[in-house]
Amino acid sequence: MANLSAVSLFILQGFSTIPALQRLSTAAFLLIYLAAVLGNVSIMVAVALNARLHTPMYFFVKHLSLVDLCSTSTTLPRALVAAMADTKEISLAACASQLFAFVCFGSLECFLITSMAFDRCLAIYRPLMYGATMNSQTCVSLVAVAWVSGLLFSTFHTVNTFTLPFCGPNMIDHFFCDIPPLIHLACGDTEVHEAAGFAVSGCVIMTCFALTCLSYVLIVYTVVHIRSSAGRWKAFSTCSSHLATVLLFYGTGSSAYMQPTAHYNPLQGRMAAVFYSILTPTLNPLIYSLRNKDMKVALRKLYPQAPSWNLSFRHGKVQNPTSIAFPL
Repeated sequence: MANLSAVSLFILQGFSTIPALQRLSTAAFLLIYLAAVLGNVSIMVAVALNARLHTPMYFFVKHLSLVDLCSTSTTLPRALVAAMADTKEISLAACASQLFAFVCFGSLECFLITSMAFDRCLAIYRPLMYGATMNSQTCVSLVAVAWVSGLLFSTFHTVNTFTLPFCGPNMIDHFFCDIPPLIHLACGDTEVHEAAGFAVSGCVIMTCFALTCLSYVLIVYTVVHIRSSAGRWKAFSTCSSHLATVLLFYGTGSSAYMQPTAHYNPLQGRMAAVFYSILTPTLNPLIYSLRNKDMKVALRKLYPQAPSWNLSFRHGKVQNPTSIAFPL
């Protein structure tokens, strides 16, 4: 990658410039990271071991947990080690690698959420076609397309960012290498790079968001035409967890990349990064386990000695969300 930079390494500011707050943040984020690892690994293992969860919906949930785990591990462990060991330097190559990985996993989550919206839409809007359409080949193809698209998207942003000249200063006002603070440090004219990055990000994010919204329009259209209230509730409950994930993702991460760098505020950028890079991957396992009966049963089998959840349904048959028949 051609680069005219005079800077050979960057210094990451960390979670805070106030020492006491830095220590408090480090302890809190360490606990959050451990919770994220435990939650996402538990989801992946539970889906892999439980035959009831070998359905398209949980196939995507398993891959979403993998992406969340990788995304958090791309940024947080290094930031925690840097805060505890007081080693804030990061080389140009390491910074570029971190940015590439973070953008890749972030865009992967966006593409997976869109695929999951299509899955839920097909299960509710066209249930008779669901089994034939959402077969294993379709699911694998959607995930493969998500990976390829994520790699291409990340490659573009990494090249677009690190072909800018960095002459100094080299202090990144953030706890990891992210696009807005890096462009903010670049010397020379960044207008073309910013415009290109904004156009590509806007096109990808808005396309995925539009497809997700279209899926939910069709879902709502189907649900309101279901005659029984029990049928409407069952239909909505199959996509409530995914809807919460959609709101969490688009309400935090996408907004950070849809504003000009000239308006970038380091404190606001750091706070937004906490939500989309730390809290979102940690909360996703909770979203998919607290309101999902099948997942609760699978996790209960995985952790039989854990405190009992509300499993009043355990003596009855747990219905598979992908095969519910709704009275129209």
